[in-house]
Amino acid sequence: MKKVLVLICLFFGLNSLAQLSAVKGKTFYNFWLNLPDSATLNNNPPILIFLHGKSLSGTDLNRVKKYGVIHEIEKGRTVPAIVIAPQVASGSWNPDKVLEILEYVQKLYKTDTNRVYVCGMSLGGYGTMHFAGKHADKITAAVALCGGGNPKDACNLASIPMWIQHGNRDEAVPVRYSREMVNAIKQCNNGKNLIYTEIPGANHGALERIFRGDEMYEWLFAQVRTAAGEVVMMPVPKKTENTAQGKPAESKTATGTGGTN
Repeated sequence: MKKVLVLICLFFGLNSLAQLSAVKGKTFYNFWLNLPDSATLNNNPPILIFLHGKSLSGTDLNRVKKYGVIHEIEKGRTVPAIVIAPQVASGSWNPDKVLEILEYVQKLYKTDTNRVYVCGMSLGGYGTMHFAGKHADKITAAVALCGGGNPKDACNLASIPMWIQHGNRDEAVPVRYSREMVNAIKQCNNGKNLIYTEIPGANHGALERIFRGDEMYEWLFAQVRTAAGEVVMMPVPKKTENTAQGKPAESKTATGTGGTN
């Protein structure tokens, strides 16, 4: 009898923990799916989508664990959301194929459709702006790191809280590409939903550290779409700590009508 009770406790204990699994062949992109603990999962959790950079592209899904949200989860971070981390084999992210995964997961689980977030770095930063730019009505807020986008998407991006971050010493994706999108978004509504952080001295790889901190996650999950379909942007945390080439660097943050330099 004691053995049975132990097995029951073990079963329910394991099921209360977060669960990471590979989902293959269900949608165009294979993806990692991380479910939160059962208490969160059973209470209409939000969804967080992570789009990786070019170096993690391919057909080995384990590459997606090298940095970013899934990497941090495996290191012990608790994310109070269903996390989706797809892999693109090559080329750019297709926003419709990312949406396919989102809708697939939303059919499997009862989630809060007013709290859907996306973040990405480098190629994933471009993918974030393209996905949110085309499907802004499906997204609550987005964070794009050291990427860029198409100015034609700017007014759709202007309709949701956007936090764009870039290092001014980035040689892989020069900072001018984020600045271009910031300026285009501001032309739409004066940047009322926009936060732009330009990190002095930071190179391309330095922004990976943002996934290790709490600020990005806290800011994303603070944004909620109202019943009227609007999102009132919550401010960026007062202090953002990043690393530029191994050394701490202060970041310049512009919100709304502020400058972009």
